Amino acid sequence: MIDITTLSGMREATRLTRAGQLNEAVATIQRTLQGAPGTNPAAEAPGTATQTAQRLRISEHGIGTHIHAPRRPFLGSEGRRKPAPTAESHEGAATPPLFGAGRHEQWRRKWHGFGGPMPRPEPFPAHTPDTIPDGGRFVSGTYTNHAGTRSYKLYIPSGYHGQPLPLVVMLHGCTQTPDDFAAGTRMNVLAEEHQCFVAYPAQSPAANSSKCWNWFESADQQRDQGEPSIIAGITRQITGSYPIDRRRIYLAGLSAGGAMAVTLAMTYPDLYAAVGVHSGLPYAVAQDLPSAFSAMHSGQATPAGWHTAGAPSAQPCAVPVPAIVFHGDSDTTVHPNNGDQVIAQWTLSHGQQATPSEGGATPHMRVQRGQVPHGHAYTRTTYNNASGQPVVEHWLVHGAGHAWSGGSSRGTYTDPQGPDASQEMLRFFYDHPQGEVR
Repeated sequence: MIDITTLSGMREATRLTRAGQLNEAVATIQRTLQGAPGTNPAAEAPGTATQTAQRLRISEHGIGTHIHAPRRPFLGSEGRRKPAPTAESHEGAATPPLFGAGRHEQWRRKWHGFGGPMPRPEPFPAHTPDTIPDGGRFVSGTYTNHAGTRSYKLYIPSGYHGQPLPLVVMLHGCTQTPDDFAAGTRMNVLAEEHQCFVAYPAQSPAANSSKCWNWFESADQQRDQGEPSIIAGITRQITGSYPIDRRRIYLAGLSAGGAMAVTLAMTYPDLYAAVGVHSGLPYAVAQDLPSAFSAMHSGQATPAGWHTAGAPSAQPCAVPVPAIVFHGDSDTTVHPNNGDQVIAQWTLSHGQQATPSEGGATPHMRVQRGQVPHGHAYTRTTYNNASGQPVVEHWLVHGAGHAWSGGSSRGTYTDPQGPDASQEMLRFFYDHPQGEVR
């Protein structure tokens, strides 16, 4: 747990950052991490310094870590021999000295992941070989409403000739860009195979300095408010400009984007037919930055976390859209318990529970275990509704960290050694058009 002094200091730093007072925010973080003002490290009892270090040990790999490895073939193909993975960080020599090394490094990374005044990673190339397949188009757009303005990119497959096609909305993680996310997930490549449009809304650095979607703000957890209204507006702008199949509009996201995808699925079930959540968190599990850190670190929030003080007072939809959830069981950035809690939130919303309990029904479940050739093992659990139709899938990838499973090393935060999350999400999406299975 993080002590009260640390939480108070980080709340003040958050306020200063939002007010544009970045120097003051940095100074506040420095005082907090060094134990001043208000504490005297020299006067601490024996063992207290060690305990404080343990309280600050939130993430071993941080939000800036990604894994590079050769791109893995689709699930079921012959795999390549697994190389020894390497971890590289976006933060390097430019790191402010106030964070130094040791116990503060992990807190620095966590803060960097959610909007602190940290140096941003080097810009990703405008286009990568995997971003635009031959014949496809990757166009830019902008949407504005009462909550603000966001840009986005839209992939139009080469097979589009005016016919209605599905739309998949992809929400990137912190520090990422649409091009980066498209390269890492290979979703544009798969759009050629499956014939669909793919939209990539871009978070603005003005809204979050690390380009994280603000899933942890109560103002951004409501229908027709904040960032959900902007993303839904982008979706509707695209459907008004192209002949999108309105029954086959889907969304997916990674990390902060995964948490925001959960929010959109809960608040706009009439717009989206199904959702993919990769390394994300339950709906409304946090209402500010400190509670976001707590949820990320422990994953101990209850499935009904949106009923807590400060969160929306009522569940936004009676029955959420079908969901497919991926999470690595070695994720030290967003605890894998959060994937379990997303599943629990969904099954409870279906009037069932993910585990048996007195007085509660257990949904029909099917558990399958598999292994990617020369890669990660995984456990896939499918939950059926009362009619026996699959409505939720949970993929737990063993040994995987905070990275898109089965992604390409051309993008950040990918693990090519896992099952292909992009391919499996599209398969799940296409099995769940709007209104058929709830």
